[in-house]
Amino acid sequence: MIRESRFDTNHPNLCSALRWKGQFILAEPDPTVPACNDGLFWCIHTQTCIGPDGELAEPGNCNSKGRACHGTGKCG
Repeated sequence: MIRESRFDTNHPNLCSALRWKGQFILAEPDPTVPACNDGLFWCIHTQTCIGPDGELAEPGNCNSKGRACHGTGKCG
């Protein structure tokens, strides 16, 4: 998966448990400044970069309802 797609936080089915630094910056986006999706993502269920299912917590992986933990934090 290419980097732009892997770290794109605009996926339509993005898991509500995924967090990243940009969510906590209280400023309007400046369209003249390139986005800095630096790959620092974490899952609120594990508080790490690994989700409850053992896979990476990042937008490219956390946008599928087929992932067992998607939206619930449960695996199985």
